Amino acid sequence: MSVETFDVAVIGGGPGGYVAAIRAAQRGMRTACVEVAQLGGVCNNVGCIPTKALLESAAHAARVEHLAEFGVTVGEVRRDLGQAARRARQVADQGAKGVAYLFRKYGVEHVRGWGRLAGPPNAAGVHRVVVTAPGSATAGNPIGVVDADGECTLEARHVVIATGSRVKGLPMLRPDGDRLWSSDQAVYPPSIPLSLVVVGAGAVGMEFADVYASFGVRVTVVEVAPRVLPVEDPEVSAVVEKAFRRRGIEVLTGTQLEGAEVGAEGVRVTVAVVGVPRTLEAERVLVAVGRAPVIEDLGLEAAGVRVERGFVVTDDRMRTNVPGLSAIGDVTRPPLLAHKAWAEAAAVVGAIAQDPYVAVDYSNIPSVTYCHPEVASVGLTEEGARAQGFEITVGRFPWSANGRARAIGETDGFIKIVRNAHYGELLGAHIVGPHASELIGSLVIGRLLETTVEELELAVHPHPTLSDSIPEAALDAVGKAIHI
Repeated sequence: MSVETFDVAVIGGGPGGYVAAIRAAQRGMRTACVEVAQLGGVCNNVGCIPTKALLESAAHAARVEHLAEFGVTVGEVRRDLGQAARRARQVADQGAKGVAYLFRKYGVEHVRGWGRLAGPPNAAGVHRVVVTAPGSATAGNPIGVVDADGECTLEARHVVIATGSRVKGLPMLRPDGDRLWSSDQAVYPPSIPLSLVVVGAGAVGMEFADVYASFGVRVTVVEVAPRVLPVEDPEVSAVVEKAFRRRGIEVLTGTQLEGAEVGAEGVRVTVAVVGVPRTLEAERVLVAVGRAPVIEDLGLEAAGVRVERGFVVTDDRMRTNVPGLSAIGDVTRPPLLAHKAWAEAAAVVGAIAQDPYVAVDYSNIPSVTYCHPEVASVGLTEEGARAQGFEITVGRFPWSANGRARAIGETDGFIKIVRNAHYGELLGAHIVGPHASELIGSLVIGRLLETTVEELELAVHPHPTLSDSIPEAALDAVGKAIHI
């Protein structure tokens, strides 16, 4: 078995792993990144990137129905979800090739295979990572395999675990890739169903419900919580649910899953909607109930790594309880988001390089759902702020009062600002409506710089733009709204 020596070995080539590897290499460290599947991880290959490509196709499909209002008349329109999925795969493949290029550019060694810790570090503080080629030794691992050969050992003083997460199932609904889908099948569907039941109304479920409904699939969304997007502001959830219902998507909240029967032609799902029994029938069921960290078959127990509730335990510099061993991304703690993993990648390399300490501010990580209308938020909700004892004022500005939103024909929703009544501090921001994902960034920066809501109004925004609703919402929070 060959042995290669590195300064840093990263296990996992997703958003956290590949960014950590690149950052370490930029600092002059000899770095290896072990990845058994395609570079870019779940996010680039079957998650964030291809789903956003599908949602862009869905947006075009939805706009066609309203083009006449804008003075554009078209002939017969044919929607092809298969072509949209093929384009999404092309977009994902470009991203994977981009990561491979960056590895070559910065001198990161991509080691193809499944990496496992061989045990605790030796007396000299050196870790050993055994990399096995896909095959019998790795059959059934939770990510998938590619064409690696042989077996080798990597030695490094610093190892970063960045193995990401995998989809969850339910006891009565375990994805089988046929009638019962996970997001992995939904993003590149083997066939296009006429009907789809989506179990789970979080970000993943709502995004796929949007896509499939836009291409003519009859969609029913089932959620156990009393509202869709249950982690978002209740007013935001209400806007999205109303918009989905208006589009013909059936939304069942407060719904318990009672049973499921998989047949040759489809799936029969038994539910209780607010206690009332009901049977749903569909060609396919998408199980979108969250993700779980990938911690299996990594040698964590042999190395003595502490794990709690399925997550690798780390301190605020991403270090585990084992010297020289760190962990980042979905494998460590919620939120399971790519941009959180990026931030942790920067923190872990800083810790390895012994830079002055800069912590990841988990209170200022934005959340986005890319359905239509889009949803984006950062910081505390109105309810959360009050629960923490803050005295608050709240400002809202509806898109119906924004000139640019009216011009583009997207007036559902609003911007909402949560303000500390005593100090003017921006405690939280919530956006539902056009380009929410792009607008939230300025409010993230505002919170980072400890901006007051009054200062948001002083920053002159261009007009007419969607962004000029931010100072309007800020004005409303201090009782000085102009255009409402």
